Amino acid sequence: MTGYTYETDIDVRLRDIDFMGHVNNAVYATYLEQARERFFIDVVGVSLADAATVLANLEIDYARPIEAGQDVSVALRVPELGDSSVPMAYEIRADGQRAATARTVQVIVDRETGRSAPIPAAWRSRIEAHRD
Repeated sequence: MTGYTYETDIDVRLRDIDFMGHVNNAVYATYLEQARERFFIDVVGVSLADAATVLANLEIDYARPIEAGQDVSVALRVPELGDSSVPMAYEIRADGQRAATARTVQVIVDRETGRSAPIPAAWRSRIEAHRD
């Protein structure tokens, strides 16, 4: 995986495909979200639906289109952790070849105040252990 510590397969749905026979560029963000959710469940031990986080930043660099019928996966890693932020780097792959790279930042929030909150110690240790 070359620097990426987690990878998950993505099911390409018919509605993901545009009139050119490619995965629509906006769908790439959904693929990142699916990979992030699986990472949180598998590594952190909590679903994003139950975690108090918000997406603070999203950047996608497209390398080539994903064609209908290709096998798609998303590899990701957490390059570093902030006090309340979880930056993630991704590579979206089609048939094992890079189709896009991306970066996101999830921020932990206090549900009552809506302000950033420290990453829970248990989450931090699980993510740090997975980075090695």
